[in-house]
Amino acid sequence: MFDNIDKTDINELGEFGLIKHLTQAVELSQESTNTGIGDDAAVLDFSSYKTLISTDLLLENIHFDLRYVPLKHLGYKAVQVNLSDIYAMNGIASQITFSIGLSSKFPLEAIEEIYEGALIACKKYGVDLVGGDTSASAQGLVISVTSIGYVKEEKVTYRSGAKEGDLLCVSGDLGGAYVGLQLLEREKNIYLENPNIQPDLEGKDYIVERQLKPDARKDVVELLSFLDIKPTSMIDVSDGLASEILHICNASNVGCKLYEDKIPLDPMTYETAREFGLDPTVCALSGGEDYELLFTIPQVDYDKIKGQLDISVIGYITEAAAGKEMISKSGHVHEIKAQGWNAFKK
Repeated sequence: MFDNIDKTDINELGEFGLIKHLTQAVELSQESTNTGIGDDAAVLDFSSYKTLISTDLLLENIHFDLRYVPLKHLGYKAVQVNLSDIYAMNGIASQITFSIGLSSKFPLEAIEEIYEGALIACKKYGVDLVGGDTSASAQGLVISVTSIGYVKEEKVTYRSGAKEGDLLCVSGDLGGAYVGLQLLEREKNIYLENPNIQPDLEGKDYIVERQLKPDARKDVVELLSFLDIKPTSMIDVSDGLASEILHICNASNVGCKLYEDKIPLDPMTYETAREFGLDPTVCALSGGEDYELLFTIPQVDYDKIKGQLDISVIGYITEAAAGKEMISKSGHVHEIKAQGWNAFKK
């Protein structure tokens, strides 16, 4: 994994030297950051805004496989998946902390790549890196990211606000990250059987990038604000569309009607799923890791959103007694069930 780089043992720097080395390129841009790295704690000031905080943990061989995940992409993705939770509250991310646990197999140059990816994500989204930690790990690579953000009290959007009659909307397209993962896993297995065979990912850039380098949808939050739309509920699609719909319905005590033919699928996702013998709709419902935003809006806001090409209206909210159902392309009714990814599944 590190054969093509000159190696520097991190023990040469020690923990504090490593932190200093990794954070020397950190620049602050947020007005709410009073003090960043360099003291016992960061000092933040959000004035009249509500503060949002979310944490994610990524573990080697549970959440990522270093046999096909580039380290720079890993650092980038670790930040993005965490920022997505802030945007799912209709907020704006402003700071992160980035902590890492690593075994002795990782040279300094490898850790630099991870941090480089994280800082690229921070710069792209205008987020300050204000702290973190490093530690030895006996279990491979561990990354923990905490994101911090802000939102005006009247704009905070929870999962629990969906009302009967609301429209069910989603950004972007779904299923691509899961199908991209199937492609990467296939190429990994071929390589393990014959290391002389080079990976064949030609023409599949979009779905591979959806898996390795997702982008949180800050732009959707900004678009909704511009359109003067306050979602009644919102969640990010990390575990699959079905799981997220059920989260909203259960938290809001409502039901829903989802239309299969309205679920947005990229042509590459659709075609590649078919090549693998997979149902593209199932990939969207249960695949996860798309990090799109699923949200509900009042029907009166339909005219504001109907011309937005990156937003799809995929159904509507019903009373709880009507159930949580998907209407298939053939007109059959199916109960929506959560079959998304489970980190604790053996």
